[in-house]
Amino acid sequence: MIQQLAIITKKHKSDAYQAGAELQSWLAARGRKALLFENEPEPAIPSLTADIELIVVLGGDGTLLSAARHYGQQGIPILGVNVGGLGFITEIALQELYPVMEQVLVHDFVIEKRMLLAATVVRAGQKLEQQCVLNDVVINKGALARIVELDTFIDDQYLTTYRADGLIVSTPTGSTAYTLAAGGPIVYPTLKTITLIPICPFALTNRPIILPDQVTITVTMDTKSRDVYVTFDGQIGLALQPQDRVEIRKAARSIRLVKSPSKSYFEILRTKLRWG
Repeated sequence: MIQQLAIITKKHKSDAYQAGAELQSWLAARGRKALLFENEPEPAIPSLTADIELIVVLGGDGTLLSAARHYGQQGIPILGVNVGGLGFITEIALQELYPVMEQVLVHDFVIEKRMLLAATVVRAGQKLEQQCVLNDVVINKGALARIVELDTFIDDQYLTTYRADGLIVSTPTGSTAYTLAAGGPIVYPTLKTITLIPICPFALTNRPIILPDQVTITVTMDTKSRDVYVTFDGQIGLALQPQDRVEIRKAARSIRLVKSPSKSYFEILRTKLRWG
C-alpha cells in the first residue's frame, strides 16, 4: 500500500492548491503522509526524498511537464489530474480524483512508460546546457529574425539544411502538443519513435519525418544565425549563437505515468480534439 506521496499544484492557481489541500487532508485521514507544494521554477522547486512513492500533479499539462522534467527520471509514478485547460497527459478529471485515489492507494493501477528526450547544447566544444523533456525540443527564430538555416544530421549522417521558421524534435507524447499545431502526425504515446517537424519550411517538400528512437539528432546553427532560441518543453529557453550545436537523443530512463482507469487513449483523443 502507498504510504508517502507528493502533491504538486499549478503555481498561482488557487483552485488547484485548494484541491491539493483537500487531498492532503483526505490522505491524512487514511493514515497517509503527503507533501504539498506549488510547482516552482528552477532552482526553487523542492527535492523529493527517497520514500515518496507517488506524485500527484494537480494542474494542466504544463505542470506535469515541469514535474516530469524535475522528477521523472527518479522512477516515481506520476498521476496527472486536469484542473482546467486541455490536458492530454493529465488524463484524470478532477471529479474522478477520489475514486481513482482509492484504487491507487492499494496499487490497483496501470503504469505507462513514456520516453524522455535528452538534449545538450554544445558551444565551442563545451556542454552549455542539458535538459530532459517529455514533449519536445524546439529551435526557432525570434520575433524579428529571418528564416533560420539548420544543418541537421542523423547519427552523423547529413539529412538536410532546413530553411524554416524553426524545427521541432518531438517524442510520441509531444505529438499532441506544438507538433500537432505545426501539422505533424499524432503518434501513439508508447511507440519508440522521434519526430522531426519543420515549422513553416521554405521548401514545401520538407515534411515531418518519423525516426527510430535509437538515433542521435544533431542540429547545427550556421555562421549567420542571429536571434535564434532553443526551448525545452516550452518552459526553459536559451539563446543560441552561430555554430552552436544541439544534440538530441532518447534519455536513459523513461517516466512512469499512471493511466486513467476509465478512459482509453482514443477516448481522450476524441474528447480533446472533438472528433465525432
